Amino acid sequence: MSDWDWSTVDCARLASFLSARGLTSGPVSTRRIGDGHSNLTFLVSDEGGRTVVLRRPPPPPTPPGAHDMLREARLVGALAATDVPVPRVLATAGADEVLDVPFYVMTFAAGPVVTTTTPGRLASPTVRRRIGEQLVDTLADLHAVDWRDLGLADMGRPEGFNERHLHRMGRLVADDQGRPPIDFAEIVEWLAGHVPAESDAAIVHNDYRIGNVVLSLERPGGLAAVLDWELATLGDPLFDLGYFLSSVPEPGSPMTPTEELGTAMLEDGWPTRAELADRYAARTGADLTGLTWYTALALWKLAVLYEYGRRRAARGVGDTYYADPALVRSFLEAAHRAAGLPPPVGPRADA
Repeated sequence: MSDWDWSTVDCARLASFLSARGLTSGPVSTRRIGDGHSNLTFLVSDEGGRTVVLRRPPPPPTPPGAHDMLREARLVGALAATDVPVPRVLATAGADEVLDVPFYVMTFAAGPVVTTTTPGRLASPTVRRRIGEQLVDTLADLHAVDWRDLGLADMGRPEGFNERHLHRMGRLVADDQGRPPIDFAEIVEWLAGHVPAESDAAIVHNDYRIGNVVLSLERPGGLAAVLDWELATLGDPLFDLGYFLSSVPEPGSPMTPTEELGTAMLEDGWPTRAELADRYAARTGADLTGLTWYTALALWKLAVLYEYGRRRAARGVGDTYYADPALVRSFLEAAHRAAGLPPPVGPRADA
């Protein structure tokens, strides 16, 4: 996790920015919230008790095209008119307007974010099941959004999404000749040999899991907001489903880092992966016979992103959370299991 924090000067500039828009009054304090290792999220409070949430990118250098705060704000703002629960966007700022990077400000969604334990007020098996069902229903609602009607047709290219996504992500860890690392080679070959045609075209969240939603305490079993839209694009909705299901831990199986951020779902009452998939299919009419490919792709993609992060951390320019090569190995092994392949070759010599 980045150790960036607000300087006295930046905090004063932020206070002036928010005050001019009637969002806070006078000096403000900031507190880092969330478990993310990418964009930074802060709870901002004034002395009168008013609070807002601010999202900004990590400190430079950042990959080209990544961490586009204004794009994220535009998407979240558009989704406010749909059945998908999102915070309300209150303000945006470009680079050098307040900070050296763009950011946006949104309402604070009150409620718990669940990772390892379900809070007591929501901890009955009946409520846990309702939350799990609401998670998958909300994903289905997102995929049903008419993105053209919302003016979001320029947010991505859904045609050819699957093959393009595979090649674009692979380039992050390929060598100068375009070859994947040796421990990635077998799963890359399998994915490339089984690319399906897109099942549909929809807004895909790209990081949809229990740790990226706020649960409602007022409506036990409901969601207050879906968070962290930085990776959202237009693409194949089954990728979102495969990613979500891969984040749901299963009893007795090795856990990836994303599953470890959702171990609450091992408690009594939470739906299983199979039950969640069946509910999505019943709600959307989607054909899930090819779901294995999407799940394997999601796990391989996470291995790629963690390997990319590991290399940045090794150069001293990235989040040290990613420095452990065992995190990469965990995702690779899970991708191989999903695809029905033997375990990947031994750890990289430079790992």
